[in-house]
Amino acid sequence: MTNNSLQHSSGHNKGLHPRNRHKEGYDFAALCAAYPPLSDHLIRTTYGNTSIDYAEPAAVKHLNTALLLDGYGIKQWDIPHGFLCPPIPGRVDYIHYIADLLKASNHNKKAFKLLDVGTGANGIYSLLASQIYGWACTASDIDPLALDNVTTILASNPALETKITLRLQAQKSKIFTGIILPGEYYDVTVCNPPFHASLEEAVKGSHRKSKNLAANRQSTTTTKTPTLNFGGQKAELWCKGGEAKFIRMMIKESLLFAQQCQWFTTLVSKADNVAPAKKLLRKQKATDIKEISMHQGNKITRILAWRYS
Repeated sequence: MTNNSLQHSSGHNKGLHPRNRHKEGYDFAALCAAYPPLSDHLIRTTYGNTSIDYAEPAAVKHLNTALLLDGYGIKQWDIPHGFLCPPIPGRVDYIHYIADLLKASNHNKKAFKLLDVGTGANGIYSLLASQIYGWACTASDIDPLALDNVTTILASNPALETKITLRLQAQKSKIFTGIILPGEYYDVTVCNPPFHASLEEAVKGSHRKSKNLAANRQSTTTTKTPTLNFGGQKAELWCKGGEAKFIRMMIKESLLFAQQCQWFTTLVSKADNVAPAKKLLRKQKATDIKEISMHQGNKITRILAWRYS
C-alpha cells in the first residue's frame, strides 16, 4: 500500500481497560514506521480503513511484532512456526487488571513479583508485566523449546533479561510444584489455561475460528483462502479434561502454596467453568474470591482470582 493509505487506523476496541493503549484501535502509520515489514501485510477494507487480514498467520505475527516494538519497546519478538500467537490487546488487559488488583490490596507497595504459568514461546505476560510496570517475573513452561524461544527474545532485550527468570516444569502433572521454590514469595500468578480437552476438539475449534474470520473479514483487493492464524502446541491449546480440569488442578495445588503467594489468578474462557471453580475454592477455604470481566468487542473473558489470607 502507498504511504497515504496508512493514515487510517483500525476501529475502536470497545471495552478494553482504560489504561490499555490499544483501546482506540491501531495506528498503522506509526506501527509501520516502527516496523516496516508490517506494511507488506496491510489491506484496505470496504469501509476505507487500513487493516490486516486476520486469517493470515504471517500478518498477525507481524502485527504483534510491531505492536510490541512500537508500544512497549520490546525488540525482535518472534515465535516459531506452530506456536500460539497471542492477541496483544487482551493480554495487555489482563496485566492492567492484575495491576489494579495488586494496588487495591497493597496500597503502599510498588514493586511486585509475578509468576507466569505456561508462558509459551511468546512469553507475553512476563514481557508485558516487566516492561509496563517493571515487575520481576518468573515464567514457567513444560516445553523446553518454548523457553528457548523466550530466551532468544530476552537476549535482544537486555533490560528485560534481568527482570525475567525462566523455569522448566519437569513434572507435567504439576503446576506450582518445582516452580515456586522454598523461601520464595510471589504477589500474583497469571495463567492462560489450555482451552480444549483433546487434539480433535482443538482442531475443530481452530477451523471454526478460521471460518468465522473468513466470514467476518471485510473485502480487499485480493481474495485469499483463510488459514489458521494462531497456531498452538499441545500444551498451549489442549490438555486432558480441558480448561475445567486444568483450573481444578491449579486450585487444588494452590492451597499447598497459600503462604508463598498473595493472589492466584487464571483466565477462564468458558463461562460454565466459573461456578465449579468458585465452589472448589470455597471448599478449600479461600478467604477472597474475585471474578473480573474483560471485554474486547463482543468477546468476554473472565479472570478468576483467589487468595487464602
